[in-house]
Amino acid sequence: MTMWLIIMYTTLAVTGSGLLYLSNRVGKFAIFQKPQKGKIVFSAVVVFSVFGLLGVLLNFMNAIVCAVYFAMIWAVSDLLFFLIEKKRGVQFKRYYAGLAAITGAVICLSAGWYLDHHVWHTSYTIETDKKIKEIKLLMFADSHTGTTFHAEGFAEHIAAMQAQKPDIVIVAGDFVDDDTTRADMIATSQALGAMKTTYGVYFVFGNHDNGYYGPAHRGFSGQELVAELEKNGVKVLRDEVVLIADLFYLVGRKDFSVERERGGRRKSMKDLVKDLDQSKYIIVADHQPTDYKNQADSKVDLVLSGHTHGGQLFPFNKVGEWIGANDRVYGHEKRDRTDFIVTSGISDWAIKFKTGCKSEFVTVNLKSDSQIPE
Repeated sequence: MTMWLIIMYTTLAVTGSGLLYLSNRVGKFAIFQKPQKGKIVFSAVVVFSVFGLLGVLLNFMNAIVCAVYFAMIWAVSDLLFFLIEKKRGVQFKRYYAGLAAITGAVICLSAGWYLDHHVWHTSYTIETDKKIKEIKLLMFADSHTGTTFHAEGFAEHIAAMQAQKPDIVIVAGDFVDDDTTRADMIATSQALGAMKTTYGVYFVFGNHDNGYYGPAHRGFSGQELVAELEKNGVKVLRDEVVLIADLFYLVGRKDFSVERERGGRRKSMKDLVKDLDQSKYIIVADHQPTDYKNQADSKVDLVLSGHTHGGQLFPFNKVGEWIGANDRVYGHEKRDRTDFIVTSGISDWAIKFKTGCKSEFVTVNLKSDSQIPE
């Protein structure tokens, strides 16, 4: 909790400083030069008004993102034009640095909006020396239904996933959000359950699926979500292991927030795998990528996670790793014999820009040198 308070206060301090910096730089445009008296106040009113408008239109978090990006890009632009002026020995008559900064920030944030609101397909191939049929596994996470899309948009993404003809689908948490409506929850559960696979659709909880503000806030509880998923044939795993077609194990973990935020407990990796046949391939679905050492020590084969939204914002992509909140924020990594994959997710919760990654669902093609005959 202390760490997140530090992050919050740091963010507010950076945002305040950025808004003051922007007020100063906006004042350099010719429109603010006459009269001289009160020009800083006038430019500050403009900057803070735009910030407030963005807060109303996009929410406070997205207004902060816009302010920070404008300030960063403006500072870089000022530096570049300063160096250009030093090189040429003559100052520009107009404030081109400001025009370049506004253009650059708008392009960057527009691209970030597009990368967040459109979903790509990312494919990995994992090879193992264990005997297993060739399997196409599809995993997605962080749909946060109701943020960048509602039930209709989710159905379109499901159609794109179905086109990959997956053998098994794993939902790695944060399927819904605190602002997901009951109607959206029901419709998306139905769309998910309608997927056609060889081995079924499986679900593990993320930190948002139970809701932080109670059932009254969004109109349903975590248990009602489970009931709706199971009614549609989706198998919910909470610290449970299933052996699928006598080929491979799927271990579905409770989310780390059960321990960190909700005063509960979840089983350790050691306890979850202690009775498993280690000759079979073992897949773990764990929403937050925070337990890599124990998972590698347990000699599981593949761990699938989401939660980080791919680091989301450049140049802050690696902050989760730097502060120790995540073992990895995006992509594929192998530790000893264990492969780890973290997806950026198909949507978002509050911040609606991805400038350091893009929204995605993932397929993993499992292959073996010792394949079981069909």
